[in-house]
Amino acid sequence: MKRLFTAILVVVAAMSLSSCSYNGIVRMDEDTKAKWGTVQSQYQRRADLIPNLVATVKGVANFEKSTLTAVTEARAKATSIQVDPTKLTPETVQKYQQAQGQLSTALGRLLVASENYPNLKANENFTALQAQLEGTENRISVARMDFNNSVQAYNSKIREFPANLTAKMFGFAPKGYFQAEANAQNAPKVEF
Repeated sequence: MKRLFTAILVVVAAMSLSSCSYNGIVRMDEDTKAKWGTVQSQYQRRADLIPNLVATVKGVANFEKSTLTAVTEARAKATSIQVDPTKLTPETVQKYQQAQGQLSTALGRLLVASENYPNLKANENFTALQAQLEGTENRISVARMDFNNSVQAYNSKIREFPANLTAKMFGFAPKGYFQAEANAQNAPKVEF
């Protein structure tokens, strides 16, 4: 009888310790999902600007077709990858980030190559779209930073005791971070 009472007491103590963490973990999980939504929203904003940018470039300059094709294909690939906010594993975040990175690279080539076209640089639509794109890139950077901060708080919480017991009991798993692109420390070469 004494062993049964001790076992029940241990179970009750463990449940009371872990139950106080459950709501906190859920709140952090939801915050991370909301931050992920903001990241996706900013990337979508960028994807929505690209057709206008490409159309403006086509209309103003006899531009390198391969550059425009690369931007269009990268946009199609980036917008085709959707990540379920409930499955923000490191692998899925990395896959999403790779597709967005390819689009960033293609856009970078487009903007660098546009320097060779004075008519394009003087076009008000192109200048306005370029400014909107730069602002969107800044918003993406802020959204990614906010997401990473939220993931850090969540991942830390599910590793702390006694919250780790609750996390394991209810299947809360670590989430993935956005990371710097490979060779991000190297400055891009601009050649005209």
